[in-house]
Amino acid sequence: MRNPHQYLSMRIAAEMGIAPQLHYLDANNRVAMMDFIEDRPLEAYPDGSSGLARAIGGMLKQQQSAPLFPYFVDYPEVVNRLWTHVCKTGLFVDGLLDEASRRLVEIRATYGLRAEHFVSSHNDVLPRNVLFDGERLWLIDWETAYRNDPLVDVATALDNFAQCPELEEMLLLAWLGYEPDRPLRDRLAQVRALTRLHYAGVLFSASALAPREKPDDNLSAPSSAQFERAVREGRLVAGTAETTHVLGKMFLSSFVTGSMPPGLPPMYMR
Repeated sequence: MRNPHQYLSMRIAAEMGIAPQLHYLDANNRVAMMDFIEDRPLEAYPDGSSGLARAIGGMLKQQQSAPLFPYFVDYPEVVNRLWTHVCKTGLFVDGLLDEASRRLVEIRATYGLRAEHFVSSHNDVLPRNVLFDGERLWLIDWETAYRNDPLVDVATALDNFAQCPELEEMLLLAWLGYEPDRPLRDRLAQVRALTRLHYAGVLFSASALAPREKPDDNLSAPSSAQFERAVREGRLVAGTAETTHVLGKMFLSSFVTGSMPPGLPPMYMR
């Protein structure tokens, strides 16, 4: 689904100092000119992963205080439309995705966040969209930005920048300002499941475009360590349909089991 509000959202983010400064914007022709950020590796952020987790949490807090971005579609419906598409591609044998589909139905039935609680959201807080200029962080690529559940960006940020309990708590405290209570943690687990299925859907939609002899009949997924080893040894090649498909299975497994999903290399999710 094309988001018609991305340029207004980007303008608001730039005015808030979250996105690079805009110098020219033509939404009709989809042209934007902004400051060039000469980025450094995120690994170079002061205080390492803990400093980065706190900075990401603080950045999300600032972003969510911005004037409201336009409304687009409720996030569970975005995920549902994408997953429905995946189920219709013939990528997998009939019935293989039923468990995931049932879980999605259950989550949607109990989701229940009201629109008056929505905030300005980026909706794609991945490492490739976060730049470090040596002093501070910037968010780029506002294609999917719109008014959304505040936990969507938090969920994605946790999975990408806080892959252990200690870092999770640092990011959450920097974002919220206090310890989350049990109801908030329960809802966060629900939203994290939705974001993981969303990325599974994006990856499967891409792998479904490649030629295949027959539908896949196996949802087995490697661990992150096994995946990284396969890439190092050349058994999986980054950027190929096969590797994209394997990553999709890993995200799907994370959606079903609640395990941590893999980090995404920069060439994915563009």
